[in-house]
Amino acid sequence: MKVTNRTKTTTIGTQIAVADTSLTRLVGLAGRRRLDAGCGLLIRPSSGIHTFGMLFAIDVVALGIDSRVLKLWRRLPPFRVTSLSFKIHAILELKAGEIENCNIDLGDQLEIA
Repeated sequence: MKVTNRTKTTTIGTQIAVADTSLTRLVGLAGRRRLDAGCGLLIRPSSGIHTFGMLFAIDVVALGIDSRVLKLWRRLPPFRVTSLSFKIHAILELKAGEIENCNIDLGDQLEIA
C-alpha cells in the first residue's frame, strides 16, 4: 500500500502493510528488529496504540476518518501507550524520524492507496 501527503504532494511510504483484523492489530510491529524508510503499518480501526514487545522506537501518526493528521508522536519508545481518542480512526506507524523526514504536520491530508 502507498501513503502520500496530499497537502505537501510527497510520498510517505510505498510499502505500508495494513493491520485490519483483531490479530494483526494486536501484534502490529511487535517482534520486528527494525522498520526501514518507506515501510510502515496502517492500523485500522484504531484509536490508540501500545509499543509493548517492540524492540525500537517508532513515529506514530493518528488519522481521522478522512485521513487527516490529528496527532503525532515522534520517536515513541518501546513499552509505551499513546493516549486514546474517539476522533482517531486509524494509526500509521513509521520508522523513527519519518515524521520529520517527510515533513508531516497536524492537519495534513494523507491519501492511502
